[in-house]
Amino acid sequence: MLTSFNAFLDTVDSLVWGIPLIALILFTGLLLTVRLGFMQIRKLPLAVHFLTANETSGEHGEVSSFGALCVALSATIGTGNIVGVATAICAGGPGALFWMWLAALVGTATKYSECMLACKYRTVAKDGHIIGGPFYYIEKGMGQNWKWLAKLFAFFGVLVGLFGIGTFSQINGITSAIRGFFDPDSAHTVRVLGVLPEVSTSVAISGVVLTIVVALVLIGGMKRISKVAEFVVPFMAIIYVICGVAILLFNVTKIPGAFVEIFQSAFGLRAAAGGAMGAMIVAMQKGIARGIFSNEAGIGSAPIAAAAAQVEEPAQQGLVSMLGTVIDTLIICTITGLAIVITGAWKVEGLEGAAVTTRAFQDALPIPSQAAAFILMLCLCFFAFTTILGWDYYSERCLEYLTNDNQKIVSGYRWLYIFCIFIGPYMTVSAVWTIADIVNGLMALPNLVALIALNGVVVAETKKYFAKRENKISALTRS
Repeated sequence: MLTSFNAFLDTVDSLVWGIPLIALILFTGLLLTVRLGFMQIRKLPLAVHFLTANETSGEHGEVSSFGALCVALSATIGTGNIVGVATAICAGGPGALFWMWLAALVGTATKYSECMLACKYRTVAKDGHIIGGPFYYIEKGMGQNWKWLAKLFAFFGVLVGLFGIGTFSQINGITSAIRGFFDPDSAHTVRVLGVLPEVSTSVAISGVVLTIVVALVLIGGMKRISKVAEFVVPFMAIIYVICGVAILLFNVTKIPGAFVEIFQSAFGLRAAAGGAMGAMIVAMQKGIARGIFSNEAGIGSAPIAAAAAQVEEPAQQGLVSMLGTVIDTLIICTITGLAIVITGAWKVEGLEGAAVTTRAFQDALPIPSQAAAFILMLCLCFFAFTTILGWDYYSERCLEYLTNDNQKIVSGYRWLYIFCIFIGPYMTVSAVWTIADIVNGLMALPNLVALIALNGVVVAETKKYFAKRENKISALTRS
């Protein structure tokens, strides 16, 4: 029975994350890229300026523009950057990395558009906090007749947070990584509360500690989540980037060969005669799917965080938010991918997921293998921890929209979310991951429909902002 159910879920997952959804996401990104005149490239320096200046303006908003980006990055930078990239390369070859870059390039325009719309159509809740996201720009931008689509998005958002990406998979990933480093053979075990399954002592201790830490952060609401994210996200990203740069520097002579291998694999040029097209399609599908899953461009999650930014101009937050895709995929995923390709870790039989990336770090860094494994475990733990925080915020806002701002239900949900973190280390049902994939894909559909329908609003708002900015600069110059 369980086998049949898992097979059914796998079939649904393949349908949801099949070519049609991937094509729709790419089409949306290309449409917005062309209509905005490749703004993600032309205005990248301005976006970096806004990020480094960390400006806040306007009466509305709960956190700084930088804080909103960090909350979004806390959810997007996760195990996918380490495990997802390795999975894509192992399944689709090094060429998957090229298609991941392409998805990120057009996805940057998507991220700009959805986060800008979230700020434009955000609203103020009864208690004064800001709420916004795809559900509001669907309802307000497309009209009341489309409110059912907004509700559908919010419903899937709650499911993604509670049953997949936000809880079980992340806490399970953290405790598994800790057990793998400190007690790989589960030599020391314990049964918590006498009813939960027997696990390694390292799993039980880390699970309880993490549950307490998560609870302390989540109870503080958006501002506390933002403060933690503003510290942890840059910290963990810097550690990972330093390690990645070290790998590239110590293997600099292998980089040209790695790029040749990536481009040849991307277009099936390394495949046997007659298999080039098939190899190219596999590399394309795996790379694009993993890239989208990693940076969440088009999924509709990041706009929920962007809506809380203290900015008057929606376009300004859109520019800052689009850097999330650059940081997540074009920097962090690239570091992982190049390390794997340079070392050839993806070719080692018997390795998969995090083990592939661990092997790459151990082979490429001139430090003891245990030290390299510890660094990667640390990054995995931080990445997954911040994803837990980010997805609680997303799913709470979705639930708030579904229940018409019923804070009693939202508060109850928060404690349920914390409970799921507590029992997560003891969950061994593989179907959880598949369900998470399915609802994540279903969550994207309403958002993509809205982005296509509102692309004219995106263009008009963007032109208005830059015209106002140019007039302001001209006035300052004349004075």
